[in-house]
This record gives sequence, structure tokens and C-alpha cells, in this order.
Amino acid sequence: MADTHQNPHAIMIPYPLQGHVIPSVHLAVKLASNGFTITFINTQWIHHQISKASGAEDIFAEARKSGHDIRYATVSDGLPLGFDRSLNHDQYAESLLHVFSAHVDEAVGEIVKASATPVTCLIADTFYVWTSTIAKKYKLLNMSFWTEPALVLTLYYHLDLLRKNGHFASSDNRDDTIDYIPGVPAIEPTDLMSYLQASNITTVVHRIIYKVFADVKKADFILCNTVQELEPETISALHQKQPTYAIGPIFPANFTKSTVATSMWSELDCIRWLDTKPKGSVLYVSFGSYAHTNKHDIVEIAHGLLLSEMNFVWVLRPDIVSSVDTDFLPVGFEDQVKDRGLIVPWCHQIGVISHPATGGFLTHGGWNSILESVWCSVPLICFPLLTDQFTNRKLVVDDWKIGINLCDRRVVTRDKVVTKIKILMVGKASDELRNEIKKVRKLLENALARDGSSEKNFNQFIRDVKVKIQTR
Repeated sequence: MADTHQNPHAIMIPYPLQGHVIPSVHLAVKLASNGFTITFINTQWIHHQISKASGAEDIFAEARKSGHDIRYATVSDGLPLGFDRSLNHDQYAESLLHVFSAHVDEAVGEIVKASATPVTCLIADTFYVWTSTIAKKYKLLNMSFWTEPALVLTLYYHLDLLRKNGHFASSDNRDDTIDYIPGVPAIEPTDLMSYLQASNITTVVHRIIYKVFADVKKADFILCNTVQELEPETISALHQKQPTYAIGPIFPANFTKSTVATSMWSELDCIRWLDTKPKGSVLYVSFGSYAHTNKHDIVEIAHGLLLSEMNFVWVLRPDIVSSVDTDFLPVGFEDQVKDRGLIVPWCHQIGVISHPATGGFLTHGGWNSILESVWCSVPLICFPLLTDQFTNRKLVVDDWKIGINLCDRRVVTRDKVVTKIKILMVGKASDELRNEIKKVRKLLENALARDGSSEKNFNQFIRDVKVKIQTR
């Protein structure tokens, strides 16, 4: 039996994508502030990117000044640092599927052997295929951290039902409403994640998905970056299968300023520019850190922004189309909008959407972006590009009514962009969206209060972990 007075020591490993690293870092700090010892492992490439952007060699150095016991380590993902992971996505995924686990196994073994405080837990992103194997090998509690909404988790969790009913992996997938997933009243096939709508289901990502959502069923605990009141039936149904805790939104203690560097790119300062604009007059446009779109869509969105006559901040990653095609804006566009448009390769998103001048967000619909927007009461135009973003769109537009669709799967046109920007930013429909998002914001605020659902779930999780450690 473990020492009953020993605080848990967890090794944490986020998935090596920006949108997964951010909530993992904030969860690490939250656990450490509740007595956990954390050894946080980034891949060497993620560490290199963050270090290059921020200058931080140890991203938790500042957090440790508050007395948090957070150690920091790095591990190879199996590829050279100079390898273009954006351009060669499939090779990167193959490495994470086949090679990365050997490096993790070695690193975990060394930490377990060398640590003066016994390691008791492994907290790994749900999208890893090896978690249960490594947790079992080193006799660690197996905790799965899910960084997306519970709806997305439960759809993947029930792949067998989707397959059995012909909504996935069929030569001719059904297109009628899906009404048999536990905890999901109904969902349309067009609102499934992109990988479940794909005709080719043998890709490396599909092979990862098949392994991952078999492996997650072996976890001792599942932590979800969502709020119970937003997805009550879904969370309840999952909890009946396995201990599942809705503990979101997982934000830094000071929302606009984290003590830990998480950005993989240098963040350009937009605040001075925003300070010059009227309250609620700026549309923020960003399609996240990972997804790509095509040149046609970028050109039409650019023309739409031009014709809308709205102020805007547009985050345009150089690789948004491809890392070998970085010339995608219409000729002369930047000169035409220079007085009311700020175009940057990357920025501090929370700083922008929490600024009083920002009145709307044209987004790909990543889960972090949605939670941050709700917290700042900034309504959304959804332009999903990949993976969970199509399912997130359903929650935002259809269920919570805090956003609108950009083009609803039709071709992006400049006229449609202008129309949707004006609906979002001014008029009666805009007021209705703002009223609804304030209600959802209140749910988040209440969940994080001392007696709120997320705080209660988080504290219950800690108690359950300690009991499980003692009884192993």
C-alpha cells in the first residue's frame, strides 16, 4: 500500500499540438496548486517552438515561484527538429503512432526510477494510443485528459454503434438523424467530426482513432475540459461507463496572463491598435494553430472583410494554405485596409478577444477558442475546417445559439462573408447572440465558483485519485 500521506505525483504528457498543450499546461498548474507533484513532458519539437517564441527554457520556472512542485522534461517525437510537421502531416502522425511510444516509455521509466517522490499517476492526452500499456508497465494510475467537448468524446467512444448502424465505415453511409448514442438526443451525420464523415477510413489518423478509443476505455479516470451544465446528458452517460469529470473551462488563474509560456509562435502585440478602436467595433478572425484552408476561401474572406467596412484583426499563419504557398492574399489588400485592418501571423488570442474593442470572432471553431470567446461574451461566426470543429459548430450555433454559420458547407463567397459579418456585429440578431452568450458565460462562471460543478468535480477527482492510490 502507498504512503497515505504522500501527495500524488503525476507525469503529464500533452498531445503535441498547440490546442492540446494550452489546457494541459493550465491543468498541470491547477493540480500542482492542489498539492500534486507534476512532471510535465513536452516533445522536444514543441519545447523548441515555445522556447524560440518566448525565450523560456523552462516554461514552469515562473509557476514554481508560487511554490508549485512542477518539474519539466522533454522527449523526442521520433523526428528531427527541422522536419516540417505542418507540410508532412501524415508522416508526423505515423511517427506519433509507431515511434513516439518507445521514447515515452524510456522517459517515464527514467523518471519513475530517479524520482525521490514516488510517481503514482500518468495523465496523458486521450489521443495517445499507448497510455494504458505504459501506465500498466510502471504501475501508474491511468488518467485520460480530453481537451474537446464531451459530445465529441462520446461519438468517438461509440464508433461501434455508428458502424453497426451504417452511419460510419459503410460503403454508403446513412444520412438520416443519429438518435441511438447514449447521452446524445440526436445529431445529424453532417455534424459528426470530419474523420467520421470521410470516405477513406484507412488513413493514419483513422488508425490512431481506432486504437485511441479502444484504449481510453481502460482509463481509471477521464478528465474533460467542459462544463457539466453545458453537456449534462452526455457527461452523465459517459460517467456511467467510466469515472468522468467535467472540470472546465481550464483557464489560467489570471485569465489574460498565464505564468507559463504556451505559444509556439511569437505573439505580435495588437493591444495598442485595439486601444484606438471604438468598443465592440472589431471583428477578430483566426483559424487556429493547426487547420489549413485553401486560397479561394482566404481570397473571398479578404474581399468580404474589405466590403464589410468593419475594423478587424486577422491572424494569418504563413502556412494557413501550405508552408510552400505563403502568397495568398489579393494584390493590394493590405494597403486597402491599412486604416481599419491589422493582419498578423500570430497574436495573444485571449488578449484580443478580452479587449473591449472586440465585438465578434470569425473562427474555425476550435474548443479553446469557443471557451475563451464565451468567457469574454464575444459571439462567433463558425467556419469549421477539420476534425471536432464541425461538431463544435453544432453546439455553438444549433444548441447554445451563441453564433452563426459562415457558409454552412457551401462555397465561401465574399457576399456571404459580408452578410454574416454584419449580422454578427450590428442589429437585432447581433443583440440576441450577445444576450445568449452572456447566459452561457454565466454557466461557466458558476461552474468555476467555489461550490460550482467544475470545482466540485475537480475536488472529487482529487479525492478519488488519493483513495485509488491508497488501495492499490
